[in-house]
Order: sequence, then C-alpha cells, then structure tokens
Amino acid sequence: MSSSTTVRSARRRRTLRIAAAALAAAAGLTLTACSDSDATGTKPAGHTDTGAAAESSGVGSSTGAQGSDAQAGPGAKADTKAGAAAKQSGSGRAANGARAGSGVQRCHTSGLKASFATGDDAAPDPNAGGSTTTSIVLTNKGSSTCKIGGFPGVDLKSENGGERWSLARSSKKFSSITLKPGDSTDFTINLALTKEEEGFFQPAFAVVTPPNETTALTLKWPWGTLVDQRGATHPATFVNPIG
Repeated sequence: MSSSTTVRSARRRRTLRIAAAALAAAAGLTLTACSDSDATGTKPAGHTDTGAAAESSGVGSSTGAQGSDAQAGPGAKADTKAGAAAKQSGSGRAANGARAGSGVQRCHTSGLKASFATGDDAAPDPNAGGSTTTSIVLTNKGSSTCKIGGFPGVDLKSENGGERWSLARSSKKFSSITLKPGDSTDFTINLALTKEEEGFFQPAFAVVTPPNETTALTLKWPWGTLVDQRGATHPATFVNPIG
C-alpha cells in the first residue's frame, strides 16, 4: 500500500469518528431537553389547558351544570319537570290553604241574634251601684262560620226616642272570636243603677251595632233606671269588648 493511500484511509477514519461524536452529542442534547420538559411540567407551545382556563375564569361550575342538564336522559328531564310541577302544585295548595284559613268573614248584623242574659246569676244587682253588670249575648244564626271581635256600639234610647245615650268604651283589650253556626259569645255593660227620683236616665231600648257594621239590633231594656252621666268624662255606665 502506497503512502498516499494510507493518508486517505486515516483521514476517512477521523471523519467518521468526528461524525459519530457529533451524532452522539446531538442525541444527548435531545434527551436532556425532553427530561427538562417533563421535570418542570411545561407544555409545548400552542397547547391550551381548557380546564385550567375555565376554572380561572369562574365559568367552570356553571358551564358544567348546563352541560349536565343538556346531556341528561329523558328520564332525568321528566323528573325535573315533575319536581317543578310538584313545587308549583304545593305552592298552589299553600296559597289556597292560606286563603281558606283567612277566608272566614266577619259576622254581619243580618247573621246575628242579640239578647240580654236574664238568668239569676246574670241579672244586675239593683243595690250594687256602679259595680254591677249586665250581659248581652250575640248568637250566630247564619249557616256559615264568622268572626267577631272588638267593641260593639251601644246606644240607650228613651221610650219615645227623644233621648239617646251613646255609651263609652272601656280600655280593655280584645281579640277576635270565631263563631260557628249556633255558637254564641257575649259582652258586658257596667251599670250605675239608681233608685233616686232625680238625676236618672230611664232607658227603654238598647240599640246594639256589631263591630264594623252600620246596621243595629234593638233590644227592649229589662232593667231599672241609671245614674244620668251622659256628660261625664268617666261614666260608671260603659261598654266592654266582646268576649
């Protein structure tokens, strides 16, 4: 073998060694790049994490809820509609119940009957002065339940109707009473009876107007004369509330 051939062979072997070394270096760089990417959790350019974007924008939960509704089967939709219908039905029943509970009307004059309580224990004591009372009973004579409460208006009238005494009211508290057909309630009138022949008022009738009504019931007065205190600030004859 000539010296020139030997030189060329040596050069070729050196070139091959350099190329192999270059390829090995390039491969090492590639492996290092892949390892660094996995370790740091970075993603290739152009990748978008839609889940992270949705969470950071606050849209994730509402979008998810809408999606689950959209993907629900017919049975789920039917259940949802049935539940809504049940809620509406329940609300309707509650409203109707409230109307039914509060639908009891007040007692009207036309549906009431009035009378004095005249039993032995109900008659006023003519010797008691201003500390005696009489009771007027109100009975629901109608066919429907009604409510009544408050102060009735009571006017005492003379025989010929020329004199009239509108009785004052007490300061007692009151509440409403429900009267079924045939039920009764009452109210009392404090009386200042007198046997004196001067300064008295002799009622002939008691005109009773139920609370919130404009028409009255007229009763014959069954008791004696009263001390005339029609102009008094605090008369001893006055009306108490119903019940």
